[in-house]
Amino acid sequence: MPELPIVTLSVTIGNMNTSFEDERVRAPELADWLLSRGLVAVTTAQAAQLLGVPPDQVRRRLHAPARRGEWVMPAHGLWMAVHPEYRTWGAPPGIEIVDTVMRHLHTDYYVGWLSAAEIHGAAHQAPQVFQVATSRHIRAKQVGRTRFTFMTRESVGAVPVIERPTRSGHARVSTREATILDVAADIDIAGGVTNAATVIAELADDDGIDVGTLADLAHNYPAAAGRRAGWVLDRFGPELELEPLRDVVQSKATAPSLLDAAGPTTSELDRDWRLRVNRDVEVDV
Repeated sequence: MPELPIVTLSVTIGNMNTSFEDERVRAPELADWLLSRGLVAVTTAQAAQLLGVPPDQVRRRLHAPARRGEWVMPAHGLWMAVHPEYRTWGAPPGIEIVDTVMRHLHTDYYVGWLSAAEIHGAAHQAPQVFQVATSRHIRAKQVGRTRFTFMTRESVGAVPVIERPTRSGHARVSTREATILDVAADIDIAGGVTNAATVIAELADDDGIDVGTLADLAHNYPAAAGRRAGWVLDRFGPELELEPLRDVVQSKATAPSLLDAAGPTTSELDRDWRLRVNRDVEVDV
């Protein structure tokens, strides 16, 4: 992953090359000074340089501005300047800061599950947490009003994403097809079978997905993910040609999957999707 250009000794802003080597800024003015230059974050070492103090004095110098909501420290050694409209929140929304934090931590990531569904306009209810897939373990954290939860996933970088524009750049968000399969694979993370089914159906609405892309991606997911997704789309989604996805799930030489992994293991078998339908589902779309 490329390094995040937060603040370095020489930072390019648009077509201007701005040097900070000789800059000195008073602590009460530093947040607005950065924001006025299109910058959102500094490391502790960079803040120390701008303030003209040793690094171990940065926390004390920024304590009062932070209490006024001008700064938030979402990760060790990273200071983010808060835009005025978010200062009563304690921090910008999660989508605005996740990329900066992950780059600071040198961690590959994408916004996924219900948080991605909401960004795609498909969350029936606003998720209570901001769900992020990461390439290594990171503890959950509260940043302002946002409760971040991080789920370690293999091959995070291989999951297709869109780049959602933010004020400071962009955030990596799983595509609709990847979000469908993540939600189908992790029913518990998605709030249960009914909520997961509702989200999947909404993601596919209005020609929102490409079934061929979904089928290709299903090769990289557990069999249960493709089977649940196909079953939901077949019953509750828009009229789609699901044969490519059906071929993929039929080709997986595993025992039938459960619609609800926590439900009964004996129930009606849907042979088309090799899925035991062990829960009643009422989709609200």
